[in-house]
Amino acid sequence: MSEVVTGDAVVVEVRIAQMPSRAVAIIIDMAVQLTVLVGAYALLGAFALISDTAMLTAVMIALVVLVMVGYPVLFESLSRGRSLGKLALGLRVVSDDGSPERFRQALFRGLAGMVEFWLLYGAPALISSLVSQRGKRLGDIFAGTIVISERAPRDRGQMIVMPPPLASWAARLELSQLPDEVVQAARQYLSRWHDLSPQVQHEMGVRIATQVAASVSPAAPPGVPPHAYLSAVLAERRRREETRLAQRAGATSANGVPQPGPYQGAQPAAYPQPGPYAQPRPPAPAPEPPKATPGGFAPPQ
Repeated sequence: MSEVVTGDAVVVEVRIAQMPSRAVAIIIDMAVQLTVLVGAYALLGAFALISDTAMLTAVMIALVVLVMVGYPVLFESLSRGRSLGKLALGLRVVSDDGSPERFRQALFRGLAGMVEFWLLYGAPALISSLVSQRGKRLGDIFAGTIVISERAPRDRGQMIVMPPPLASWAARLELSQLPDEVVQAARQYLSRWHDLSPQVQHEMGVRIATQVAASVSPAAPPGVPPHAYLSAVLAERRRREETRLAQRAGATSANGVPQPGPYQGAQPAAYPQPGPYAQPRPPAPAPEPPKATPGGFAPPQ
C-alpha cells in the first residue's frame, strides 16, 4: 500500500502494482504487438514484388514505430491508463497525484518503453523498478506516473475496524502530526497480528503504540491493549480521509449535511474484543467501563 496526495491536499491510499503482475501485463502487451507486426508483414509481403523497395522499407519502419509506440499510447489514452495486458491483470496507470493518466504522460511512457523493452530488453525497467519505492520504471519517472492495482484483496477480513468502546475517544483524536512511516509500521503489524506469537504481539504492539502515542492526543483510556489502540487510530484516520473525499465529491444528504462516517454514533460495548479484525458484537445491556488489565498498553501522559 502507498499514499498519494491529490491536488486538493487529500491523502488517498492506493495499492502499488507488484513487479510480477506488471511483468505478466507487459508480456501480454508485447505478444499482442508481435502478433500485429507479423500479420502486417504478411500483408506487406504480398505487395513486395510490385512495390518500390525504398518505399516498402519506409512503410515497414513506420509500421514498427506505430505498433511499438502507438499501441500503448492509444490504449492508455482511450482507456484511462489501461492496455490489454493491464486490463487482464487489473492494473491501471495514474498520475503521481492519483488523477487519470493524460496523453502527454502516455506518450512519454510509450517512447521510453520502446527503448526499455525493445532495444535494451527490459534491463533499465527492471533496475529502476527495484530501486524505486513505488516500483517506477524509467517511463514512469519521466512521465510522473505510477501503476496501481485496482483489484481488492481477496481476504476482506483483514480490513482494520474500529473497536466500538474506543469510537467516541477516537473521534476526538489529533492526528495531523502522525508520521506516515509510523502509520505504515502500524498497518503492517495489524495485518500480521494473527500470525505472531503472543509475546511478539505484545512486545511489537507496545513499541509501535508508544511511537503512535507520541504524536497523537489525547491519551488512550487505561487498560487498552496495543492492537486495539492501533486499530482505533488507523480506523479513525481512514474514516476522516473517506469523509474528506466524500465532501469533495459532493456526497451530502438531502438537507446538505455530509453523510456520517461508518463509526459515528457507535454504541459502547463490553471490552476487550477478541482481535483487531473481529466484527463488533451487539452492545451489552449494562456495559461497565474498561478496567486496567495486566500487560495493557499505557500511553505516555
